Amino acid sequence: MARMTAARAAVEILKLEGVTDAFGVPGAAINPFYAALKASGGIDHTLARHVEGASHMAEGFTRTRPGNIGVCIGTSGPAGTDMITGLYSATGDSIPILCITGQAPTAVIHKEDFQAVDIASIAKPVTKMAVTVLEAAQVPGVVQQAFHLMRSGRPGPVLIDLPVDVQLTEIEFDPETYEPLPVYKPSASRPQVEKALGMLNAAERPLIVAGGGVINADACELLLEFAELTGTPVIPTLMGWGALPDDHELNVGMVGLQTSHRYGNATFLESDFVLGIGNRWANRHTGRLDVYTAGRTFVHVDIEPTQLGRIFAPDFGIASDAKAALELFVEAARELKAADALPDRSAWTRSAQERKARLQRRTHFDDIPIKPQRVYEEMNKVFGPDTRYVSTIGLSQIAGAQMLHVRRPRHWINCGQAGPLGWTVPAALGVAKADPEASVVALSGDYDFQFMIEELAVGAQHRIPYVHVLVNNAYLGLIRQAQRAFDIDFQVNLEFENLNSPELGAYGVDHIKVAEGLGCKALRVTDPRELAAAFEHALKLAAEHRVPVVVEAILERVTNIAMSTTNDISAVVEFEEVATEAWHAPTSIRTLKT
Repeated sequence: MARMTAARAAVEILKLEGVTDAFGVPGAAINPFYAALKASGGIDHTLARHVEGASHMAEGFTRTRPGNIGVCIGTSGPAGTDMITGLYSATGDSIPILCITGQAPTAVIHKEDFQAVDIASIAKPVTKMAVTVLEAAQVPGVVQQAFHLMRSGRPGPVLIDLPVDVQLTEIEFDPETYEPLPVYKPSASRPQVEKALGMLNAAERPLIVAGGGVINADACELLLEFAELTGTPVIPTLMGWGALPDDHELNVGMVGLQTSHRYGNATFLESDFVLGIGNRWANRHTGRLDVYTAGRTFVHVDIEPTQLGRIFAPDFGIASDAKAALELFVEAARELKAADALPDRSAWTRSAQERKARLQRRTHFDDIPIKPQRVYEEMNKVFGPDTRYVSTIGLSQIAGAQMLHVRRPRHWINCGQAGPLGWTVPAALGVAKADPEASVVALSGDYDFQFMIEELAVGAQHRIPYVHVLVNNAYLGLIRQAQRAFDIDFQVNLEFENLNSPELGAYGVDHIKVAEGLGCKALRVTDPRELAAAFEHALKLAAEHRVPVVVEAILERVTNIAMSTTNDISAVVEFEEVATEAWHAPTSIRTLKT
């Protein structure tokens, strides 16, 4: 049998499990693993500028294509703790990433050795498994188990911590006989599906709520077929956005306190039955549960059994992978269709589309400084249906979700649960790395952009092009808006006079100079009429130079984006005037009906 270091065995298993890319930062305690990575070949490594950035790159890589698993690498001490945010983000959104850390030698782990920390204990709450491997011979089995866990049940991240002496120890390992462990995913039964379908058919105004689990399971085509067979309108969650095209007649918009459509909330409040598939009833989607559940029957399908009943008790729950369940739903619905035993939902669907045509937000404003709504209108005009959007949190993301259009699965790549500032730049690099031919467009406010701005240099060094739309109001906009409830505007203002860029006035950081200093291209727009041309030019620059291109839109300082102030989806406040004439919303999915 072949002999090799445990580090080399781990690298060989990564390749056998389908890993093609890794993101990380080398250090003393992980250098043996890097030596094995170099000697083995076959895995493309991208050097990050910050180790948290590496974890978000791995997330973006995973989220881009079915079956992808991003890998992030660093030492156990500060690098491992830096990557905790990425692990938290991944576990919250059911994203499998593998974090590999290099630990101090086994003999001194508990002697406060330099940069030694119990990273496994720190990572356990935000991973499916976190383990420090103390015996070199266990490394192949632990890595094999990691991939099994990441792919089985509810997907999620794993951390493997390797002491430096364990990495260097030679073991017996034969890559030619290695086999991945079978993946376990719970599956619905035919009687369960028949009962759920009977409940749907008995309802007058049913809806499907499609969550991120539908996209994770690569089940979007099945969802679309089931919705079309039964004539049931679909509400995608923020994580499920793109599961069916925004312009499909059965897509009736998103629901929630913030990232929602006026027509989506209105249609949901008219419904009497909800079939949730691959969703977790997130609080920003549901708001007050008494409002959300009143007068409705619920069926909940989720891959994680303990998720059923976690937020509220459904009338019927099914523990199942979304794809396995939808295969049976489609099979049963086809049979009922053939027997002419499905109810006619056309009137209910027409009423939902009527709301979609009437209840729209205004996007067309000519104001200078620019109103953010206009930015998204121009993005809709320039960036086509194949664009992969990437965003994390803030008023920029909330407004983007209200006004942008998504027509493909995995074309809205969003950190839904953790929402860490700084996520967008490295995640966009991971997405662009996973799909080099794609048009990748990131969306950030100025504070998110500044958190991990150094990662732009990664795109310049490794020639990873994408376009970053930066909406700058020199404010922590979402927090400022939330502070209205406390009658304060405290410690959220990023305004200052930049001595080196007086032309910016009060907008502080000169993002153009910083981006250019990091090796990227950058444009600034102050007039809304110039936005479309700037976006088109940015796409050309990205294609020509193969680097990130920043388009900064200078916004009005204060804009309040529509959201509920009482945690109630029936009481979303429209701070700006809504669309009352067709030219108010020229890129809306449906032509405004007055």
